[in-house]
Amino acid sequence: MAKLGKRTRALREAAAGKDNLSVEDAVALIKGNATAKFDETVEISLNLGVDPRHADQMVRGVVGLPNGTGKTVRVAVFARGAKAEEAEAAGADIVGAEDLMETIQGGTIEFDRCIATPDMMPVVGRLGKILGPRNLMPNPKVGTVTMDVAQAVTDAKGGQVQFKAEKAGVVHAGVGKASFDAAKLAENVRAFVSAVQKAKPAGAKGTYVKKISLSSTMGAGVSIDVSSAAVE
Repeated sequence: MAKLGKRTRALREAAAGKDNLSVEDAVALIKGNATAKFDETVEISLNLGVDPRHADQMVRGVVGLPNGTGKTVRVAVFARGAKAEEAEAAGADIVGAEDLMETIQGGTIEFDRCIATPDMMPVVGRLGKILGPRNLMPNPKVGTVTMDVAQAVTDAKGGQVQFKAEKAGVVHAGVGKASFDAAKLAENVRAFVSAVQKAKPAGAKGTYVKKISLSSTMGAGVSIDVSSAAVE
C-alpha cells in the first residue's frame, strides 16, 4: 500500500468519525481543511435510490446556484444569423454552425457548456458520440436547446449547474469555491439538494436520497445529515 503523505493523513484524520453533520458544520470542516495552494472547488455527491438504466428512474436537471460556482464557464453556441449575433452579444465564447461542428469533429473542444437553437440540432446531432459521453449534448430538458440563446448564455455563465445521475445512481457537482463565505456555500448546497429532490423520477422506489457527501478538490469527504440539507 502506498504511503500517505503528511497532508493527506491530516485531512483524513480531520474528517475521521465525523458523519451526518449539519450543512453548516460540514462546510466549516471542508473550508478549514482546504489548504491546497489553489482555491479548491467544493464538491457535492448524492447517492440516490435509483437505477438510471431504466428510463423512468433517470435523474437529470439544472439549477441556478444563488451564489454562483466561482468557475469561469466557457460557452459554445450553435446558431445562425440574428441568433448567432444574440449569443455573441450575451458573451458566448464560441459561436458557429457547420464550422463549429467540423472543429469539434477534429478533436477541439474548448467549452464547458453547449447551447443550440432548435434548427441547428440536425447539425449538432452528428456530434452525439463526441458530446454525449462528455455530458455536453444540448438538451431541451435542461434549457440548452432554445431560441432564447442570450438567456441561456447568461444562465450558464451566472452559476447554473447541470446534473445527471451516473450508472450507480450518483449525482455530483461543484457548488462553489473554498474561498466562498460559509453561509453562501451552505445556501448553494441546499439549492442543489433541493433541485435534485424536485427531479425525483416517477420510477424511484424506497429512499430517494440515501447519502450526501461534501468534499473539496484535495480534501477528504464528510457526510451530511440528509434532513439538514433540506430547504426550510
